[in-house]
Amino acid sequence: MSQNVSMIRRRASKESLSSGRLRWLAALLAVAGGATLAAGLWWRKNPSPCPYGLRLWVQVPHPIITHSRLKRILEPRPGERLLEIGPGTGYYTMDLAEWIGDGELEILDIQPQMLEHTMRKVRSRGLTNVSSSQADATNLPHPGGSFDAALLVTVFGEIPDGDAALREVHRVLRPGGRLVVGEIAVGDPHFSRLGSLRARARRAGLAPNGHSGFPFAYFARFTKPGLRIPAHEQARNETG
Repeated sequence: MSQNVSMIRRRASKESLSSGRLRWLAALLAVAGGATLAAGLWWRKNPSPCPYGLRLWVQVPHPIITHSRLKRILEPRPGERLLEIGPGTGYYTMDLAEWIGDGELEILDIQPQMLEHTMRKVRSRGLTNVSSSQADATNLPHPGGSFDAALLVTVFGEIPDGDAALREVHRVLRPGGRLVVGEIAVGDPHFSRLGSLRARARRAGLAPNGHSGFPFAYFARFTKPGLRIPAHEQARNETG
């Protein structure tokens, strides 16, 4: 009898210990989840670039917003001049440079470390048609009508004044030029919904011109109204 009582007590003690551990784990997960949510809300209300110290996060594969899907919607042409704003560590940069052949690719970022990292990759690939500029997306250091196309992938929501950035992109695109914006909701507190992005682009004078993907991960294309004249031909006409 006493042996059975002892066994029952030990079992109850183990169950109590196990229950206590589960409650502790649940509390820990709740705190961690709350902290993650709070951090995400803070980042969303305070847009800022992904720090260079977290660069591994921008190097992981981008599901849905893939290189092949980008190529289809961007429709890059040999000889074009492209502007990539916020290239990160060059996830798309090498392919962009190869797609335009003898064209020119300008990468622009506010963080010099990101530019240096990407340009090292450019040199290691032997690419000679890529140049870099450290600048703010809301104050682009280029004259109007400089580019055939511009690109912002998982970057738009990080810009504190996205409307100003869209106006600047409109300014530097030539008539008929394209803007492609890529967004993915997973792991990105700065995710921009397609409907909201379209409304803001319209206000900046950029007309929606198709999209590829899904509501939670997509590429959206916009066009600056006007007759398309490639930037390199426009520059030749002006100097000729």
